[in-house]
Amino acid sequence: MFTAMKNRRFARILAIILAVIMAFSLIYAAIASLTAGAVATQAEIDRLREEKREYERRKQEIQSRINTIEFERMTEVAKKQVLDDRIMLTGMEIDNLNETIDFYKVLISEKQLEVIEAQSREDAQLHLFMTRVRDMEENGVITYLEILFDSTSFSDMLARLDFIGDIMRADEAIYSDLVAARNETIAAEEALEETMLEMEEELRQLELKQIELAEQLEEANELIAVIEATLETENELYRETDAEARRIQSEINAKVEELRREEERRQQLLQQQLMGSVSGTGQLGWPVPSSRYISSGYGMRLHPTYRVYRNHTGIDIAADHGVNVVAADTGRVITSAYNSSYGNYIVIAHGNGMTTLYAHLSTRRVSEGAVVAKGQIIGLVGSTGVSTGPHLHFEVSINGLRVNPQQYL
Repeated sequence: MFTAMKNRRFARILAIILAVIMAFSLIYAAIASLTAGAVATQAEIDRLREEKREYERRKQEIQSRINTIEFERMTEVAKKQVLDDRIMLTGMEIDNLNETIDFYKVLISEKQLEVIEAQSREDAQLHLFMTRVRDMEENGVITYLEILFDSTSFSDMLARLDFIGDIMRADEAIYSDLVAARNETIAAEEALEETMLEMEEELRQLELKQIELAEQLEEANELIAVIEATLETENELYRETDAEARRIQSEINAKVEELRREEERRQQLLQQQLMGSVSGTGQLGWPVPSSRYISSGYGMRLHPTYRVYRNHTGIDIAADHGVNVVAADTGRVITSAYNSSYGNYIVIAHGNGMTTLYAHLSTRRVSEGAVVAKGQIIGLVGSTGVSTGPHLHFEVSINGLRVNPQQYL
């Protein structure tokens, strides 16, 4: 009788333990895959924080330069270039914070799932514990005494004592596992709360940086207004800007010719495998997806203050600061640089003598030599260089001559 009762009791406890172990195995497998992702996400956050520190260091250098007497002695155009550098770095900091926040969102999702999994483990362990408690309540403590009193010999009593010890040790292990599972749940909840607080701090920093950017843009616009307030200064600036535009166009033409010769060589050696893949369609897409408002068209335009006509070599597309600028067609980036007139600008060669130019960007996202697809993000709208407000200055050239972009859009 004792042997049968012992077997039934042991089989019941073993079945419960095996069921819990199987449940834990599935949970741990899910947690293992999440942990690897969390480590990668945290590593990315750490990398972005280091990048942010570097931006802050560079901005401190620029601010120190602004605070010197040397800055006061600079021409307004040179001052604008320094302010553009600071604006560009603030924009990079904002991009950095947005990317960090995106990683925090992923990390929070993972930690929320960790809390759910930890709670599931705790619930499973609590179920096992409560099952054992109910079993003890149903059988009562007297059962252990009955087991001993029913022994038929001293060796039988020792065997029964050993069995009772096994049950008690199993009960103690069940309780210890319950406490451990509860502690894991608490730790997961605390980690989640800490991560959410960290993301809230990043969001607060983002808001401050956006305010800082707005102030910097206003300061740069005021400087441009000062420049344009004097006819002599404005005329000199126009001459400088026009000369710089001609120089840039000459550079573009030279690079287009170089690309043409390179294409011919590659066609002979590689049977058009490389250069054929970067030729555009000839039909340009709109370069600012979020705005189609042309604030200034191509050709001669009247200066609002001095009532003189000036040639405008492209179109201006008004848009909010920081919105995406995309490649109008597939091609190769032949210029990605900063210039006192165009600010941050990019030139893309599309084949067949066609190039497009994107100026006054706050940030450039592609480097010289890169192959870009039509519609790919290449930069963000800004007001760097000679610009009184955020917009994209967009030019199209055919065989070295600027043409009206609207004919090809």
